[in-house]
Amino acid sequence: MPPSLTSVPLVGMAVNAALASIKILAGFFGNSYALIADGIESTADIVTSLVVWGGLRVSIAPADDRHPYGYGKAEALAGIVASVALLAAAGMIAVQSIREIRTPHHLPHWSTLIVLVLVVATKMLLARWMGTIGEEAESTSVQADAWHHWADALTSIAAFVGIAVGLVGGPGYEPADDWAALAACAVIVWSGLSLLRMAVRELLDAAPAKAFEEKVRALALGVDGVEALDKCRIRKSGTRYFVELHVEVDGGATVREGHDIGGRVRSALRASPLRIADAFIHVEPAGNA
Repeated sequence: MPPSLTSVPLVGMAVNAALASIKILAGFFGNSYALIADGIESTADIVTSLVVWGGLRVSIAPADDRHPYGYGKAEALAGIVASVALLAAAGMIAVQSIREIRTPHHLPHWSTLIVLVLVVATKMLLARWMGTIGEEAESTSVQADAWHHWADALTSIAAFVGIAVGLVGGPGYEPADDWAALAACAVIVWSGLSLLRMAVRELLDAAPAKAFEEKVRALALGVDGVEALDKCRIRKSGTRYFVELHVEVDGGATVREGHDIGGRVRSALRASPLRIADAFIHVEPAGNA
C-alpha cells in the first residue's frame, strides 16, 4: 500500500470542512436553500471520509493468530459504508429537491454562482486526485470516497445551471436549480450502486480480472524448473492479493528439489509489483493434471 493512501481521506475531510462552511454561509446570505443543503451534505461527507480512513488503517494491520490472512477485508467494508452513504446522500438530495420544487421560494442571489464555480473546481480536482490514487492502489473505499466528491461536484454543477436558468428566466423559474439537482441524483445513484457492487464482490472473494491471472501465470512460468501450471486461484484482500497456484515440475525431481522450485515461485510472486501478500504453491509432477 502506498504510504500516502491512508492520508488521502484526511485531505478530503479538510477540504469538505472548508467548503461546507463556505456553502452554508453563501447559501444563507445568497438566499439559496439548495446551497445550504449542499453544505450540510458536505459535512456528512466528512463522516464518510473518516470511516474510509478508519477502514484503511485497520486493513494494514499485520496478520495475527485470529486473523491469519490479515485485516484487508476492512477496506472493502469501509467501501460498502461509503457506497451506502453515497446512495443515502442521493436520496436526501432527491427528497429535498422535490420538496423545494413544491414550495414557492425566491430566486438566489447571483453571487451564489461565483461560489458554485469555486466549489465545482475544487471538488473536481480533489475527486480526480483521489480517484487516480484509488485506482492505482485498487482501493475500493478510496474510489468510493472519490465518488462522493464527484457527486458533490455534480450537484453543484446542477445548482449552477439551475440558478443561472432561474436568474435569466426570472419569476416562475425559481425551482430550476432543484430540477437540475434532481437530475444529477440519477448519476449519483448509478455510481453508488457500481461501487457497492465492487465492494461486495471483493468481500465474496470474486476472482480478479483475467489479465491479472495471466500476469501471475507468466511470472510463475518464468521460474526455472516450472514446466507447466494447473489451477490458479486469486482473491483480493484490501489492496493486496492472495494466490493459490499449482505448479508442475519434472516428475523425477526429489521432494527437496520440488520444494525449492515452489519456494522460488512464491518468492518471485511476492517480489513482483502485483501487490501479492502471499502465495500458496502446490507442487505436482508434470502431466499429472
